[in-house]
Amino acid sequence: MEDCVFCKIVAGALPCVKIYEDERVLAFADINPIAQGHTLLIPKTHAENIWEISAEDIGAVARAARKVAAAIRKALNPMGVAALQLNGRGVDQLVMHYHLHLVPRAADGPPLPVTSWTMTPGDMAAIAKTAERIAAALD
Repeated sequence: MEDCVFCKIVAGALPCVKIYEDERVLAFADINPIAQGHTLLIPKTHAENIWEISAEDIGAVARAARKVAAAIRKALNPMGVAALQLNGRGVDQLVMHYHLHLVPRAADGPPLPVTSWTMTPGDMAAIAKTAERIAAALD
């Protein structure tokens, strides 16, 4: 897609700090990092979100994420790594090309905003009803 920033990176028209690449996936350093080592993984084929990406490409991104997360662990020895993937402007997806964030948390670093929320028990009847609706919609 010619107006997509990530497609331009894949094509070599825009630079990136490459971390990993294979035939289907490119991983590079996020230029607006939440933490040291914040990495983005993208399929080389344009897909806007989880609803559009092919099963082959999402599998390739997952396999690459496992490799890159292992490298982050070896290089930075974080306390953990958050894997975050957003779908749609309603959840603040800014670049409309499927991408997975790997965000390490350093031992001396602050809590990651994407991993901190208050656990509040839900209404089990409502939870069950919603789960039934989703299960019924499965193809």
